[in-house]
Amino acid sequence: MALGVQTGDPLWLAKQKCPDIIFAPPHYDRYLQFSQMAKEIYTDYTDQVEPFGLDECWLDVTGSIGLFGSGKTIGDTLRERIKKELGITASVGVSFNNVFAKLGSDLKKPDATTMVLPDQFWETVWPLPVSELLYVGKATHQKLRKYGIRTIGDLTLTDVRFLEQVLGKDGVMLWQFANGLDQSPVSNIGAKSMIKSIGNSTTAPRDLVSDDDVKITLFVLCESVSARMREYDFVCRTVQIGIRDNVLCSYERQGTMTYPNRTVKNLFDQSFSLFQLHRPEKAVRSLSVRACQLSVMGNEQLSLFPKEFKLQKLERLDKAVDKLQERYGYFSVRRGIMLTDRELSNLDPKRDHIIHPVGFFQK
Repeated sequence: MALGVQTGDPLWLAKQKCPDIIFAPPHYDRYLQFSQMAKEIYTDYTDQVEPFGLDECWLDVTGSIGLFGSGKTIGDTLRERIKKELGITASVGVSFNNVFAKLGSDLKKPDATTMVLPDQFWETVWPLPVSELLYVGKATHQKLRKYGIRTIGDLTLTDVRFLEQVLGKDGVMLWQFANGLDQSPVSNIGAKSMIKSIGNSTTAPRDLVSDDDVKITLFVLCESVSARMREYDFVCRTVQIGIRDNVLCSYERQGTMTYPNRTVKNLFDQSFSLFQLHRPEKAVRSLSVRACQLSVMGNEQLSLFPKEFKLQKLERLDKAVDKLQERYGYFSVRRGIMLTDRELSNLDPKRDHIIHPVGFFQK
């Protein structure tokens, strides 16, 4: 748009760019329906289909070329089938690794197949703004610009040890991505790896400067993590939080709970206690909550011990809230503190969370 509103902008930012913008309510159920139908088309060409968020997938078609033609041919076929069978358009990136395939899919929209070839990827990729590279968000982009790193090519020419010093392990990862060194495999759509932890994270729409700011954000994250543990029938022994301040300094801390459980209150109490013990000097930009040391929830039996009895009451309360939100939507039941700052509490963690492919971080 002429005023700079882009796909993926949070509502507050879109409103800031265009004060007269009109927001239409999303049809989330339809969104999921079309996403699932697209995945069913993908599986006609390969069983290596890995979701990235709600509306994107990586496909490894290496073993399908003999049946269906080149990567570009398969990409064009997918676009035509999606257009004909679903009535929507799709953009496809074809490359020798996941990162460049994702980048290619973003270069030409709404309906195109873009090739990023291994013997000349630098011609396509390196002149692009560094913000086009996967996982270079707004804050990381600003920090890279501070050091004169404006294009992906600039990133490749930067000493990787300097990037590690400035951005931590993410700096090394981004340098590898820029140089075409991502070797992450595409997982099989039917494969389910053992779940070792359940977590969620968010970058706030503004700096978190007060305890209430942090409490609201942690409650949103803990509600999401708690609901997912119930979905998979897990309880946790350990809670881990991640903190990133407004100059991109980040660290993680964890603590052990007295009783394994998954209640929102106990997850929040442990998370906020960890935050108070390890409070950063600067304002907070991002927070994460992760439940670790998972175990399967046993059959619930009424306990006569006061603390366990209290946990069981909290568990039943959380389950009741799950049912209400499932029927009437996430925002139908809110905690009182959420009403004090709608900007921070407007995140629906069940829909808005970011999924990172596991393969990127197992090197």
